[in-house]
Amino acid sequence: DYPVLSEEGKHLPYEKRAKWDTLWIVDPLDGTKEFIKQNGEFTVNIALVEKGIPVFGVIYVPVKETLYWGEVATGAYKMEGVTGRADRSLEEMKASAFRMPCAGTHETFVLVASRSHLSVETEEYIEEKRKIYPHVELISVGSSIKICKVCEGLADEYPRFAPTMEWDTAAGHAIAKASGAEIYQAGKEEPLRYNKPDLLNPWFIVKRN
Repeated sequence: DYPVLSEEGKHLPYEKRAKWDTLWIVDPLDGTKEFIKQNGEFTVNIALVEKGIPVFGVIYVPVKETLYWGEVATGAYKMEGVTGRADRSLEEMKASAFRMPCAGTHETFVLVASRSHLSVETEEYIEEKRKIYPHVELISVGSSIKICKVCEGLADEYPRFAPTMEWDTAAGHAIAKASGAEIYQAGKEEPLRYNKPDLLNPWFIVKRN
């Protein structure tokens, strides 16, 4: 019964969208460049948003058959070997999934960055971290998988100083919140908001709380 906001429907006027207290935000193909390169790093993103805040999210990596999902009230999970429509209940899936964060501790400070959209500002941010931490490791990956790396605990931060749209981050944001992380607007302690008049995201940083 809820309306859907996606790249295909971005032309809808805000006067109409402003009445949507609850909505789905969907990106059926996140990581178009990765899809074209055929490296498998593209995803399907689905988020449920209430009053501008993502409360439930699903990210599926079709080539790798990996499913990430998170609900703020119940936690975040990662499941491998997911193909086709699930024939199990959500509780059964949780029982065979990894609760995130699921990675062990690491000695280096790990940053995750875009494989195809590494901006000058992001490179400068990485250099600033190198001045603070003796060992900084950089992971490059495509699509919303970058957010998932922080959710898993494999990375400490994901800075994004390049354009993204709400459907690029909403699902990952819900999973991040459910895993104990957050997506903050760059330079602020304010999380990203959704179904805004302008669907373009500000620059942001994903990090564990």
